[in-house]
Amino acid sequence: MLVARGLTKSYQSGTSPLTVLHDVTFDVPQGAFVSIVGPSGSGKTTLLGLLAGLDTPSAGTVSLDGTDLGSLNEDQRAVLRGQKVGFVFQSFQLIPTLTALENVQVPLELSGAATAREAGERAHDLLARVGLSDRTHHFPQQLSGGEQQRVALARAFVNDPRILFADEPTGNLDGATGERIVELLESLNRERGCTIVLVTHDAALAARTQRTIRLRDGLVVDDVQHRAAGSAMPAAPIVDA
Repeated sequence: MLVARGLTKSYQSGTSPLTVLHDVTFDVPQGAFVSIVGPSGSGKTTLLGLLAGLDTPSAGTVSLDGTDLGSLNEDQRAVLRGQKVGFVFQSFQLIPTLTALENVQVPLELSGAATAREAGERAHDLLARVGLSDRTHHFPQQLSGGEQQRVALARAFVNDPRILFADEPTGNLDGATGERIVELLESLNRERGCTIVLVTHDAALAARTQRTIRLRDGLVVDDVQHRAAGSAMPAAPIVDA
């Protein structure tokens, strides 16, 4: 599903380049559930953006579901993401003038993958699964940070992506809500075969993934397999809050 080869990313800092990723290489098979961990500044979020085609590397290649992202222009990468990718941003990136329900419907409406009625029904269902069935008509500024995070998660799930990237998906949530989100991620991986790659500082969440890739100073320093794909731990049913 995902092949990274020699990924390097540098930025110009004053008169000299600053390299935040160095020659990162690994494969992620279809259906895997992978966490990327490391201290702040280790390059985790930068790597996630490169893997999802949100940014381009200074050197190296990324292949996503058989497509070389380097062979696509920005518009073509956007089309590919709309068809196959879900992304959860640490800063939410909700549209402030749209309600929670409308924010979740946006990917389906842009792709034309569902009628307006189907998009609304699916958005309602996902908001219920993340415990926000009573907040569907609230705007982002009327929601807490944790609620906005859950809307962003529902939006990432709505187009049934083949691969989901998530940047600190439980970082703004209390323990009980975070557990519900982890169960939803496990369900998406187990029941729909969705490949999941997430960045986290949460050691307990990383331990529940099948594999952990550890970065330090832009380098892969450890790559540990916890359990085989398809052997996700059983999750309790997700119910409304």
